[in-house]
Amino acid sequence: MTDPHRLSAAQAASLISAGRLTSEELVRSCLDRIGERDGAVGAWEFLDPDLALRAARQRDGERPRGPLHGVPIGIKDIVDTADLPTACGSPIYAGRRPADDAACVRRLRDAGAVIIGKTVTTEFALFRPGRTVNPHDPARTPGGSSSGTAAAVADYHVPVALGSQTAGSIVRPASFCGVFGLKPTYGSFELSGVKMISSSLDTLGHLARAAEDLAVVAQVLSARGPAGFDLGATSLNGRTPRIGFVRMPEWGRIDPDARDRIERAVDRLASQTFVDEIAAPAGFENLAEAQITIMECEAPRGLEEEWRRHPDQLSEGLRALLERGNARPPETYRDAQRVAGECRGRIGELFRDVDVVLAPSVLGEAPAGLDTTGDPLLCRAWTLLGTPAVAVPGLLGADGLPLGVQVVAPPGEDATALAAARWLAPRLAGEG
Repeated sequence: MTDPHRLSAAQAASLISAGRLTSEELVRSCLDRIGERDGAVGAWEFLDPDLALRAARQRDGERPRGPLHGVPIGIKDIVDTADLPTACGSPIYAGRRPADDAACVRRLRDAGAVIIGKTVTTEFALFRPGRTVNPHDPARTPGGSSSGTAAAVADYHVPVALGSQTAGSIVRPASFCGVFGLKPTYGSFELSGVKMISSSLDTLGHLARAAEDLAVVAQVLSARGPAGFDLGATSLNGRTPRIGFVRMPEWGRIDPDARDRIERAVDRLASQTFVDEIAAPAGFENLAEAQITIMECEAPRGLEEEWRRHPDQLSEGLRALLERGNARPPETYRDAQRVAGECRGRIGELFRDVDVVLAPSVLGEAPAGLDTTGDPLLCRAWTLLGTPAVAVPGLLGADGLPLGVQVVAPPGEDATALAAARWLAPRLAGEG
């Protein structure tokens, strides 16, 4: 058998259900991998191995609860867990013990998952990096804000872990670390017990090494019911996806070598399925700036108590962001929301003749240095539009590091995006 920690969540759950693997064996294997590697990677904020093993033994003594029975999962440290601290990447909440689990954690436990620990986040899921490095090159960022989540999944610590996205905090780290990441349709997963920054943008999601795992976990977490994330219930009906390739207005900001590699990949895909180059609708050039405006205007409300009571414990960069947002005139916020609304009304233009859109997700390979988490520029528009977006691994850059792309579908068509991502990944893998 493959080392248990290298199994996907779906593979592990199947083996556990068949009696060929125990949850305790799987959790021990993951903990051993963490013990071996996390000193170098720094993916975990809080671990309680004894607690995780007790939970695994409990699962082994029960009838299967659900599709994640006995499977270890990491939780981003902005998501409340009653049995582990939740500090949100800030000294303000060091050692804080929530009274209850977040709604998403309750759903995971009800489905049989073992919560193995809390992954490192940037400060309040914004921009100040934590200690996590990219497992492919420790001199480079793993991305953020779901930095520990991406590194833990990519480095085989857990098969899947929760993240969140306000700008590009799922898709960007997934792309830099070479794993799948789902930013679902806005509002798909309940945010009760998750630290909120921007009510218009914040979206809970997850990262995994297998597209199937994204779908399984999405079915568990979905407020829309499992059919909304069933890979068998897509608009593809067993055929290959019809893909629209869109450069988006920020195309010129991408590293030239990365642009070339993406274009060559699109050419290869065109020999295997329908691919059409499509233009971004009018007004889409304003989406990235509108997303920044909305995020900065809403962050002072999301962090009002922390800013008022503990300003000296906020980073200089975060204080500056809050001050910028607080100083923006109300009409700039209204104008940004108007831009968002108008562009949402034009989403159908993108998907008139295609099932999904393929777009770049990052400006290049993970940048060198650990003082930033990389630019979320290419994710901002899709987050503001509320569309599902799936980071798809496979492409490699000039230095042999992951070079991500993302698959986008119309709002509510998450299953189609996931099915297309699963089809795409092996056709991108290893290609430069």
